[in-house]
Amino acid sequence: MKRSTLLLTLVLVTAFSAYSQKEISHYLFSEFIPGVVLMKGGTENHALLNYNLVTEEMIFDQGGQLLAFADITLDNLDTVFIDNRKFILNNKKKFVEVVEESNYKLYIEHKCRLLAPGKPAGYGGTTHTSAVDSYSSLYDGGMWHQLKLPDDYKVKLFNLYSIDNGSGIKEIKSVRQLKRFYNKYKDLYNDYIKENKFDFDDYETVKGLVHYIENNSK
Repeated sequence: MKRSTLLLTLVLVTAFSAYSQKEISHYLFSEFIPGVVLMKGGTENHALLNYNLVTEEMIFDQGGQLLAFADITLDNLDTVFIDNRKFILNNKKKFVEVVEESNYKLYIEHKCRLLAPGKPAGYGGTTHTSAVDSYSSLYDGGMWHQLKLPDDYKVKLFNLYSIDNGSGIKEIKSVRQLKRFYNKYKDLYNDYIKENKFDFDDYETVKGLVHYIENNSK
């Protein structure tokens, strides 16, 4: 499926299609949502938007056709707003969600892993492997931008975080790295973990932990 250029003068797409979470599990949102694409020159473009976790592309619905932002759009893009959430491009040209930009900065890169269909294993079991080897065949068929992957593919969501509290942006890929980042404030870290349910792949709990430490360590 060829990438198509997102015109800088997008019109509001009025057709609104609702899809179930099951059918759209490799997208960040459960449906395409009216959003705003803000360009560096100040132009605001309206479209139905969603984020594809597999291709790591911002996708817009143009009359039922799902298209990725073209390079010319990405080069001139400032911010994307979807459902009161804010997304920008980081220095690796990847979309990240802006969670906090006050006395500290917290960004989330939403990602997923695909598990290919299970293969027969010994004793009647099955094994699941990364779907990397199958990417090309599905992409050639335009499956990645569709709303439903083949039934035998499984999606595992995960997040990468970036924090800047004054000493530059640090990418956090694991609980261990997060704990090491806040080693200076390990008492605050441990206090929060004891009192709150914590899941590294649940950005709300990570957001809560970072907020707690950053606002109680000054």
